[in-house]
Amino acid sequence: MKRPITAVLSAAVLLGVALAVPSASTADPAVTHHEFQANCTITHTASDDPIVHPGHTGMSHNHTFMGNRTTNAYSTTESLMAGTTSCRVPKDKSAYWVPTLTNGTTPILSTWHQTLYYKSGILDYAAVQPFPLGIRFVVGNMTATKDEFRTAPGAVEGWECGESFHNWDFPAWCPAGTQLNIRYQAPSCWDGVHLDSADHKSHMAYPVNGACTASHPVPVPMLEYKIAFPTDGNMAAVQLASGRGYSWHYDFFNAWDPATQAALVDHCINGGLQCDARGFDLYKPGRGAALNENYELP
Repeated sequence: MKRPITAVLSAAVLLGVALAVPSASTADPAVTHHEFQANCTITHTASDDPIVHPGHTGMSHNHTFMGNRTTNAYSTTESLMAGTTSCRVPKDKSAYWVPTLTNGTTPILSTWHQTLYYKSGILDYAAVQPFPLGIRFVVGNMTATKDEFRTAPGAVEGWECGESFHNWDFPAWCPAGTQLNIRYQAPSCWDGVHLDSADHKSHMAYPVNGACTASHPVPVPMLEYKIAFPTDGNMAAVQLASGRGYSWHYDFFNAWDPATQAALVDHCINGGLQCDARGFDLYKPGRGAALNENYELP
């Protein structure tokens, strides 16, 4: 007896659906990200810079510090490791700092956790290694011209507010209720030898064609500071302690617990995930997390 055409089609459709949907154990969406976040609040401001002016209090322009609460002109790897942190991960004792933003003479300081991305800067994300303890460097150029800032390898979209992007100096106006944002990427290839250098930059380099070169062969995480400032309206009096918007730069002094950083790099960057500060990918929950609910190693 012939089966009704509709029944045959229905069976075929059902079979097609069954074949098209992979089981939960085999589904593995394509890798689109390889990153985790450090979420840290502002701790203090000071005219100190333990990388550029170590041991000289008040010698630099004013900086806004995040992460380690003890950062000052005399900070060392040992003092940072002994300090406390404002980051969600208690074993991230690193010091992160940027030039202070002011409106006139009033500092513009956020109260929320800022987002500091750790990403792969190379195509072979599985090859990225953790930062060595004590490495420190400066990202960007405070003496850059507007055009140099725009064409710098770390530039992303310049200053942003509301629907305004690609501003290579501060926009003239930000709509009410918005905030002023900036993202900038760091070099992610290390020379494999020096934790610092005379200019605080040359021991690091940007990848070339998605890979590290022979002079800087070690791929480390690419930092991307995504900083949000609570200010809107007229930007005429807004300035950085270092100058105009195109003088943007930042500093990093690594004081992660090595095992904790390694777990996040392995699970999130090498593993091709889009992780939060705990090393959890909301879109791939089956992959688990690198850290427990207290942001510590299990």
